[in-house]
Formats: sequence, C-alpha cells, structure tokens
Amino acid sequence: MKTLYETTIVNTGGRQGEVHSLDNIFYLDIAKPQALGGEATTASNPEQLFAAGYSSCFNSALELVLEQDKVKVEKSEVTATISLIADKENGGVKLAAKLEVEIFGLDDHELKEKYVKKAHDYCPYSKAVKNSIDVEIIVK
Repeated sequence: MKTLYETTIVNTGGRQGEVHSLDNIFYLDIAKPQALGGEATTASNPEQLFAAGYSSCFNSALELVLEQDKVKVEKSEVTATISLIADKENGGVKLAAKLEVEIFGLDDHELKEKYVKKAHDYCPYSKAVKNSIDVEIIVK
C-alpha cells in the first residue's frame, strides 16, 4: 500500500506533559482538564486534539465529495465533540464522538444528509473509529 503522507508526534509526560513533531514545527503543552482534576490552563488535552483532527478531516472529506459531484456551496462547518465516557465492559473509560455538520448554501436537507453520509464513508478518521467508538452525526 502506497503511503500518501505520514507524520510523527512524540509525547512526554502523558496528560501532564507535551507533544511535539520531530521537526519541532508542532508543539503543544498537554494538561489534564479541570473536569478530570486538572488545573485551569490554556494547555490542550488528547480529546481536544482528537476533536480538532476529526472535524478537520471530516470537513475535508465533505468538501471533496461535494466537489466531485460539482455541488457548489458557500462553506461547510463540522463541530466535533469528543467525550470521555465510562466503559461498562471493563470499568475503564472510552471515547464517544458527536459531529454536527452544517452545509451553508445547500437548502435540501435530504441532499445534505446524502453528502454527509458519503463524507462519513470516505473520511479516514471515520474509518478508523468505525465499530470502536459511538459516533453520532447531526446534520443541521
């Protein structure tokens, strides 16, 4: 299989540390959120990073499927909410995702749903989490 792109990120310190790329172009402090006992901070956390990646990837997939069918829209917006929830199977925790998708300039709701489904089938993040976390998709 041909690799189209890859990147490497290193974490030190877990939820109380930092992440950086090998070339140091990407760097973020990581901290436990207040809801999990952390301090108020501007540092990021793994759930925020996942939400940023998933919303960006899904929106890119949506723009691609719209473009392939030559559907003109004003813009699209994807809001990803990533939750850390209790895992009843082993007493631990697991992720859940909610994607709220809005396509401005396309008034037909059924058509919006069609393209959101196509994007969900295409998006690498959606493929990666398929059958492993609950994903709720709301088309606005």
